[in-house]
Amino acid sequence: MKKILVFTLALLCGGAAIAVGQDRGSVVSWSNIVGVITAPGVDNPVGGILEGPNVLNQIHSGTLPWATRSGSASVDLTTGSVRFDVQGLVLIGGNATGTPGPINEIVGTLVCNPGNGSFFQGQVVLDTPPVTLSESGNARFEGDLTASVPSSCNNPLFLIRIGPDFGDFAGRWLATGVEPRLGDSLESRDVQGRGHGRR
Repeated sequence: MKKILVFTLALLCGGAAIAVGQDRGSVVSWSNIVGVITAPGVDNPVGGILEGPNVLNQIHSGTLPWATRSGSASVDLTTGSVRFDVQGLVLIGGNATGTPGPINEIVGTLVCNPGNGSFFQGQVVLDTPPVTLSESGNARFEGDLTASVPSSCNNPLFLIRIGPDFGDFAGRWLATGVEPRLGDSLESRDVQGRGHGRR
C-alpha cells in the first residue's frame, strides 16, 4: 500500500509522465507554477523511496497553504541550465496571510525519477542556488543547477522550496510546476525566439 501511495504522490505532483529521450528534446518546461494547498499542519510530501516499512528521502511541504499568481519554469536536462519565475507566492492563512511571511529566500528544485529507489535510476534531487523572494512573493532565476543532471531523469518534477537558512523548515516545498512538456534546448528556443521577433 505504501509503495502505491508514494508512486501516486509522485505522479500527482508531476502531472503527465515524461520519459526523456534524445529524439524528443532535452528541455522540460512547466507552463505554470501553483502553490501547495494543504490544511495547516498537514504534510503533503513529494517523492520518497520505500525501504522496508519506511519511506525515506521525502520532500515535505510547507506547514501552511501557499498560493501563486503565476509562474513558469524550464530545465535543460543536458546542460543543467534553469530558468524560473514565480509571482505572488504567498501564504493563505495565519497572521501573515497574503505575504510570504518570514520566507525571503527560495530555491528551485528538479526532482528526477521521483519515488524510484533503483540504483541505476534512483530519485535525485537537484537545487539551484538560493534566490531572493520579494515581500510580494516574486522571484526570478536564470542559471545552472548546483549539480549535474543524471543520465536518466524520468517524470521530472519542478518545485519551489524554502531556502537553506531556515533551520528545520529549509527544503520544504511551497509550489510546483504544472503542465510539463518536453522540447528543444534553451539555446534553440532563444534563436527561434529572436528569429520570430524579426518578422
